[in-house]
Amino acid sequence: MADSPLRPSSLINTIYGAFLRHRGGWISVADLITLMSELDVDGPAVRSAISRLKKKGVLEPERRGATGYRLSPSAQPVFDEGDRRIFGSLEPAKLSDGWAMAVFSVPESERSYRYQLRTRLTWLGFGNIAPGVWLAPGRLLGDARDMLVRLGLSDYVHLFAADYAAFSDLPGTVSSWWDFPAIQAQYATFTDVYGPVAAGLARQGDIDGAEAFRHYVPMLTQWRRLPYLDPGLPSELLPADWNAVAARQTFQRLHDVLATPSLLHVQQVTGQPAEVPQES
Repeated sequence: MADSPLRPSSLINTIYGAFLRHRGGWISVADLITLMSELDVDGPAVRSAISRLKKKGVLEPERRGATGYRLSPSAQPVFDEGDRRIFGSLEPAKLSDGWAMAVFSVPESERSYRYQLRTRLTWLGFGNIAPGVWLAPGRLLGDARDMLVRLGLSDYVHLFAADYAAFSDLPGTVSSWWDFPAIQAQYATFTDVYGPVAAGLARQGDIDGAEAFRHYVPMLTQWRRLPYLDPGLPSELLPADWNAVAARQTFQRLHDVLATPSLLHVQQVTGQPAEVPQES
């Protein structure tokens, strides 16, 4: 597990997204507490996290013979977007793909929307190139459009498919639009924590489902932040020592080894029929 504690609500999001979403999206509170106890989170912390996720509209209460919660329909698109970022192509974008450009102007009387736009565009992987002007690789255009519509922010934004034409040393300029050192620090932390885990599991061979679950959920929770911090810029624009490749390889190795036994463990705890998942 990572050195810095992961929030219980983040771990619960991972459990719903990785194991429950495509299989009814519901779990009893008792079973969720059992699973979270294996991640060293106690019952009161689980119940508090559930309450926060309910207030945010992520979970909805539903009784199925036992008290439980299901993933809300409004949260489904967010998890779908997350899958595309986490499990989609791990290759950098191509310069020939062009750019997605978002330009917005928000009246001072509605400045809370300005903060929300900045936060959401940053989280989606956009870099700020000038006041009110944000840029990302072109393949993020669809996700940006969906996010703006979903959050009711589309009236404030002009969204363009753009090409870079001339006049700048683009690699040098891009490094001022994204915080490369911060992104690399996150990748380095992930590799430092989970590289030894991957090596140890490779020597170990077969892994018990409960042990796989204890590794996989914190690892996936830690990882799913990174594809959003890193927009996947074309390799020509990245520093020579860019460390994302090693981190992605570590993630992929662990996912390949841990995902299936983790799911089978969740199915055993929840009493679901055992089912081997399709490859992500």
